[in-house]
Amino acid sequence: MAQRSATLLASNEADVQLAISSISSHQIQSNRRAATIFSVSERTIRRRRAGIPARRDCQPNSKKLTEPEEQVIIRHILDLDQRGFAPTYAAVRDMADKLLAARGRGRVGVNWPSTFVKRTDSLTTRFNQAVREERSAKGYLARQLQYKEAEIPRD
Repeated sequence: MAQRSATLLASNEADVQLAISSISSHQIQSNRRAATIFSVSERTIRRRRAGIPARRDCQPNSKKLTEPEEQVIIRHILDLDQRGFAPTYAAVRDMADKLLAARGRGRVGVNWPSTFVKRTDSLTTRFNQAVREERSAKGYLARQLQYKEAEIPRD
């Protein structure tokens, strides 16, 4: 089945919201009439009025960690990076496993850390740069000073 484009989904969602607001404000009396006028599914209108969100607005079933747990890991990674100890994927996996163990939910997969970093914008640049420029520049200057001091004879 081909996926529908994002703009088509957004316009359809707008039509659903218009249909629901028309029903709520008593401009239209029935779900069926609103569905016909706004060219949307009657079932979608019924489900949204019952409080069932769109699938794209729900958390995927395969997502292991909750949003607060992921935020804890992100803050911890950024804190370690700020201190100069960037964690490895194995360390990130261990953090996630500890959080899941506290809830009794098993373990994350082997590829979970890399996928987590890819979908988290604030971490992407941290992991993809082997050595940050500011750190490498400071290290380079320190090494140059050591060599210069070693070359100068002291009397």
